[in-house]
Amino acid sequence: VQLQASGGGMVQPGGSLRLSCTASGRTFSNYNMGWFRQAPGKEREFVAHTSRTGSSTDYADSVAGRFTISRDNAENTVYLQLNSLRPEDTAIYYCAARARLGLSSRSDGYDYWGQGTLVTVSS
Repeated sequence: VQLQASGGGMVQPGGSLRLSCTASGRTFSNYNMGWFRQAPGKEREFVAHTSRTGSSTDYADSVAGRFTISRDNAENTVYLQLNSLRPEDTAIYYCAARARLGLSSRSDGYDYWGQGTLVTVSS
């Protein structure tokens, strides 16, 4: 499956963005989906994931209550709504697809990756 992420940009602290990741090539609903991020000089970290139907989601503690993951299987797209953004949220955000059963917060638990979209939070 090919993944294309979009929606990044520059926003002031407290602002919002919505990231999108559109899949092609395989049946999207067969994949659990995740979002990860990598800040400059840091390792890639888990942000959120959602199950094949979207009925199950989970978040990193650092974003819980501020970010929301959702998916539209008819549109082959997974979203990440980012609210109350902080400077420490600045990173490249990656979407990823997991073909295996169950959810994972580990980057090595995912089989396919998008190219990333940059989010910059700055005044």
